[in-house]
Amino acid sequence: MSAPSFQIVNYTANSYIIVEGKKEAYNFYIVREGKVSVGRENPVVGEDPNQVVGPGDFFGVVAAMSQHPQIESARALTNVSLISVSYDQFGTLIQRNTPVAMKIIRYFSMKLRQFDQTITRLSFRNTVSEDLNQLYNMGEYYFSQGNIEHATYAYQSYLKYLPTGQYVPQVKKKLMSLNQPAALPPIDETKFNRSYADNKVIFCEHEPGRELYIIQSGKVKISKIVNNNEVMLAVLQTGDIFGEMAILDNKPRSASAVAFGYTDVLAINKANFEGMVKAQPQLASRLITILSERIWIAYKQLANLMIKDPQGRIADTLLTLAEKNRAKIIPKSFYDFDITVRDLLKMVGLSDNRDEKILYSLFDTNKFLKIDQDRVKCYDLAELEKLVQYYRKKTIMDSKIAKEKIR
Repeated sequence: MSAPSFQIVNYTANSYIIVEGKKEAYNFYIVREGKVSVGRENPVVGEDPNQVVGPGDFFGVVAAMSQHPQIESARALTNVSLISVSYDQFGTLIQRNTPVAMKIIRYFSMKLRQFDQTITRLSFRNTVSEDLNQLYNMGEYYFSQGNIEHATYAYQSYLKYLPTGQYVPQVKKKLMSLNQPAALPPIDETKFNRSYADNKVIFCEHEPGRELYIIQSGKVKISKIVNNNEVMLAVLQTGDIFGEMAILDNKPRSASAVAFGYTDVLAINKANFEGMVKAQPQLASRLITILSERIWIAYKQLANLMIKDPQGRIADTLLTLAEKNRAKIIPKSFYDFDITVRDLLKMVGLSDNRDEKILYSLFDTNKFLKIDQDRVKCYDLAELEKLVQYYRKKTIMDSKIAKEKIR
């Protein structure tokens, strides 16, 4: 791994290696010797604010692989020796050291699951925990909505995983009334290639996960039941990977996946996953790029939730949208967000009727933000960035003052 293609870099104690907010971060680091402190200026909920990494550990992967600004700072606690890996060398790293790639993938999976659970808890307070018994409630929800195909899948999954569960009599009765068999159609898990007709369930929220999927053609809808409503989380397309969370950390599915039109997928199970990563390094590279993007977005969502001022949250959401789409944050740069006022308020968790005045007040004060035919636009992304930095610093100061009062 110390071959010439990977640069060895050394830092003295107390030196900064990466700095939060830095753009164009192309490299991540693996520690050879010494210890490094990794943290954020304003840690998000549920996160260890003082993480220390040592030999064999890594940092800076999220920014390097997603090509977004750094979301953390790293400082050498001792004299350190590091392996510097650029994002375009990742395939080479995997070929030479598959365990490093697996370690990164597993860590990212754990981190993303942690972030997602925190976001769900803070954003949707009435959401239910992942539980096999919830498969019955999923069936009841879809049945009440007249979605018989999805209800059938949920009921059959309940019988498969809880054959002696408390709702077995009700489930069997429902399936009989629908003239549907009690068992799910068998799946040959030795076959990697799978095809699904439109609206067919690939997997259901709360059921155990054994495979991840790569879309070969078609589209897949990802959704979640929240407050007795189905919330659409994403529509994935050819080349996208989904279902990776369950296969990596042995947790139930956190959302449902349904074919959107005729869809072909490649299914990879736990048994062959590591072998597939070794044989096809581009798969691991693609997976880590996707996980890096998702972690970056999840972190930004959590950081946004920590901003108490609603105008600050609106500004921060706009900057994140621009950064997500890789807009150049430079003076006088124009950006059309292509969203309505209502869309923006929903993203921040505000009411489009009650809270419109908060948004209009923000836009009146900051003339570089405009509403043109109900579409949100910015005429100077650098000024937007300065505004967001003000609100972030204000959040940090308010947090420090609150802690001092408690003492």
